[in-house]
Amino acid sequence: MISCIRNESEMIMERSVVLCLLLAAVIAAKPADEEKKSRVHTDKLSDEEHYMNDEHNSDYDHEAFLGEDEARTFDQLTPEESKERLGKIVDKIDLNHDNFVTEEELKLWIDYTQKRYITDDVKRQWNANNPENTETLHWADYKTMVYGFMDNMDPGELDDEEEGMSYAEMLKRDQRRWEVADEDNDNALSLDEFTNFLHPEESERMRAIVVQETMEDIDKDKDGKISLEEYIGDMYHGDDDEFEPSWVSNERDQFREFRDKNNDGYLDEEEVQGWIIPPDYNHADAEAKHLIYEADNADKMLTKEEILNKYDVFVGSQATDFGEALVRHDEF
Repeated sequence: MISCIRNESEMIMERSVVLCLLLAAVIAAKPADEEKKSRVHTDKLSDEEHYMNDEHNSDYDHEAFLGEDEARTFDQLTPEESKERLGKIVDKIDLNHDNFVTEEELKLWIDYTQKRYITDDVKRQWNANNPENTETLHWADYKTMVYGFMDNMDPGELDDEEEGMSYAEMLKRDQRRWEVADEDNDNALSLDEFTNFLHPEESERMRAIVVQETMEDIDKDKDGKISLEEYIGDMYHGDDDEFEPSWVSNERDQFREFRDKNNDGYLDEEEVQGWIIPPDYNHADAEAKHLIYEADNADKMLTKEEILNKYDVFVGSQATDFGEALVRHDEF
């Protein structure tokens, strides 16, 4: 009897912990009312502005070249140490080992550093949900791992909403996205398919589901289109009597002048896609051209000496702890 009570108590506690963690994640993801929430998926290389008051901002280049995490730790090394470690990275970038870094090699490197966080996230979740490390992950197994706690919930609890979405709706959305990511329709995902499932914004074939999910999130009256009020309401949650941040007014102008292409007062699916997935612009290619322009002696290729002579363009006069980065770069 005591054992049964203990088991039931443990189950309740586990469920409570899961619910608390989910709620904490939702709250952490929700921006403060005065902050701007963005739905736009872009391959922008840094949150920094590349130019500020018509002056070049080198922090943008540093984050583009290194990735955000490594760029944050620059002040840990002297310029001499920074140059030494930068030289090791140059050796990694030079894929054919001809002692020249071409524009294409630099572009591939920038792409790699920018997408590393996705690779890390996919590996972490793949290992957590696929402990046997099989070649594919079946929906039934993923559902048990992620949503198994729902088996012990009362039916009424499944439809309780947390920040606008119930657990039942979360499960339904994930299953739908899973089916889109499942290219061979075997109800199991390979690692590549699982990547598309977790990060659909990175896959062209998943764009329609990204648009659909965005529409469902913002279209509160479910009329199949997004009004100006719904558009602003998704970003800003201030009370009517609060002083509105200036960016809210700017977003109203953006909606009217640029988002609503046909000027009917609403955003349809095509207009939503144009908003959240802007037309392709290859930021990595543009940044590679910029870095070569900054350091090149006119042959449109960089030697290690040219890069080290202009090391402040790539890594600044501070320094960075490249230890973990250099280990990872062996995978590149």
